[in-house]
Amino acid sequence: MNIAKQLAEELQIKIGQVEAVIELIDEGNTIPFIARYRKEKHGSLDDEQLRNLSERLTYLRNLEEKKAQVLASIEEQGKLTEELKAQIMAATTQVVVEDLYRPYRPKRRTRATIAKEKGLEGLANLIVLQMTNAPITEEAKAYLSEEKEVTTVEEAIQGAMDIIAESISDEADYRMHIRRLTMTEGVIVSSAKDEEAESVYEMYYAFEESLKKIAGHRILALNRGEKEKILTVKIVAPEEKVLRYLEKKVIRKENPNTTQVLKDTIADSYRRLIAPAIEREIRNELTEKAEDGAIQIFGRNLVQLLMQPPIVGQVVLGWDPAFRTGCKLAVVDGTGKVLDTTVIYPTEPQNKVEEAKRVLKKWIEKYKVTMISLGNGTASRESERVIVSLLKEVHTPLQYVIVNEAGASVYSASKLATEEFPNFDVGQRSAASIARRLQDPLAELVKIDPKSIGVGQYQHDMNQKKLSEALTGVVEDCVNKVGVDVNTASAPLLEYVSGITKAIAKNIVAYREENGKFTNRKQLLKVAKLGPKAFEQCAGFLRISDGDNPLDQTSVHPESYDAAKMLLEKLNVRMEDIKGGVTGLRLLVKDQVKMAEELGVGKETLHDMIQELEKPGRDPRDEMPKPILRTDVLEMEDLKPGMILKGTVRNVIDFGAFVDIGVHQDGLVHISQLTNKTFVKHPLDVVSVGDIVEVKVMQVDLNKKRIQLTMILD
Repeated sequence: MNIAKQLAEELQIKIGQVEAVIELIDEGNTIPFIARYRKEKHGSLDDEQLRNLSERLTYLRNLEEKKAQVLASIEEQGKLTEELKAQIMAATTQVVVEDLYRPYRPKRRTRATIAKEKGLEGLANLIVLQMTNAPITEEAKAYLSEEKEVTTVEEAIQGAMDIIAESISDEADYRMHIRRLTMTEGVIVSSAKDEEAESVYEMYYAFEESLKKIAGHRILALNRGEKEKILTVKIVAPEEKVLRYLEKKVIRKENPNTTQVLKDTIADSYRRLIAPAIEREIRNELTEKAEDGAIQIFGRNLVQLLMQPPIVGQVVLGWDPAFRTGCKLAVVDGTGKVLDTTVIYPTEPQNKVEEAKRVLKKWIEKYKVTMISLGNGTASRESERVIVSLLKEVHTPLQYVIVNEAGASVYSASKLATEEFPNFDVGQRSAASIARRLQDPLAELVKIDPKSIGVGQYQHDMNQKKLSEALTGVVEDCVNKVGVDVNTASAPLLEYVSGITKAIAKNIVAYREENGKFTNRKQLLKVAKLGPKAFEQCAGFLRISDGDNPLDQTSVHPESYDAAKMLLEKLNVRMEDIKGGVTGLRLLVKDQVKMAEELGVGKETLHDMIQELEKPGRDPRDEMPKPILRTDVLEMEDLKPGMILKGTVRNVIDFGAFVDIGVHQDGLVHISQLTNKTFVKHPLDVVSVGDIVEVKVMQVDLNKKRIQLTMILD
């Protein structure tokens, strides 16, 4: 198989681009580095395209490895024909390779192998050839043997049928046809183990849907219901069609002595051997597709969450709400440094509201607090009432934001949080994390396992390795897109920078603590374990503000510094001028192609260089929607059908989007209610996590705590 050609066809890109990326990957370059600094080689493919290419490359290389193993095994048995070799080499999936290998795979003892040991293969061949003129019961007598424990005619015939059934089951062409037929005409069916039991799976208690149409989120729901022993799930195949197909293939003559035996054998082969295996394969394939789709959605949601704009230069009070144990508070300065922590008890059962307000007023005045970041967990609504009441009593400009605290408790109990705040308890750590989440969501969220952030669906039911790898890639892309200040970044944030391992991240922090701030990028080479290759991969993504070289605060890679200096000289721009950005630089370069040639760089590199010198250290998050700042509280009971509100999209899933409208219970905008202008294939085509949207209340169910919203306002 020509892997590069296959990838080019699949991804609809040029074969030259694929070959260039494969070469770059094999040289040990990371995806963010390839995406940003090797555009000339691959023609400006983005992170997502490059990651898809990398994943498929791994799959296809594993497939080629599998083919080589299978061919070697069959050849060792002396059974490899040119036709079989060609079929295996042409296979495009692992499933097809397995189908072709099945007859030659070393078998455990089966009913067929036992029958062969008893010498019944001759009788099986006799039946398959369908040429006997005597009844099979007569033919079987010749195979009776006390020594081989074949004492009756029935035992002999059954053994022969077992041999034939297995050979039918092992035929690759039959399996492929039956799998295709089942996928196109089969249905997946589920039923309740206890129809009276209440559960979230009630819509699946008597459920049936075509295999070719079923949505991924339904597959994941059925799997979970089955795992929790609430549902029974099975695939119903077009059995009659399958049996007729097999009979046509196996029964080639009309022989009354063998026809019925073969029909019975075919039915046994299908029901006992083929159908269960194909059901497993199809369920696995559907699950894998559903997981891939869910991981993709999770990834896209995670990008939006991580790329939320930071709220810079604010003194933030982080509020981790609770009832019995009290609300934990932490105040952090504009750099994220924790200035103070405490616990207040304004909620049930203590209800010390006035005492809590006294503490808050004192803190607001002492630390010049400008923003309150309130976690959306238990007792959040009660805490919000206290905050709104407090805002009316203080005379300083103060606003609050409700922050999604998913994963905060996971972080606060982690080894990382213990190292960061050794003298804090979990509540204090959680409050500090909630405050910092508002200041710089990306820097704080990288400390949490992406699976715990909670912007996906069924993430705990998936292949955890695949999910983890995909989400790590998403975080990596976000971190490198934004860039990292090497003098302030934590080790967990540095870990996601291209080319930097956990060990190197810790060594960067250790070097900084021992030697003071980095003043230029070259000093990175003095960090233990950070060699020339790691430097090449990471240098462009690490920023140094107020260092020796103004270019170090930009995303211009050190390998292009000479070209950047030459460009500035040609345009009569001083190096110092780029600190604040050189507006209109692109207008000074009349012919970018000619200029790129003069500088000895590619036109893509020159384009990126000009863009960066115009706005050094530009933060792509600035273009994202800002969080909604609140000064008043809204209760779920206040909601009435027809009300129009502003909200923040918290999660996007296959069947709609959950929107936070400020009542501590996210409302669902069903896919059918996202827009009436176009057909919506997937909600992500219309909305993303973090979007600020206008919604209208359709229905409120206080008992079930469900809010139905619509984005169709006219």
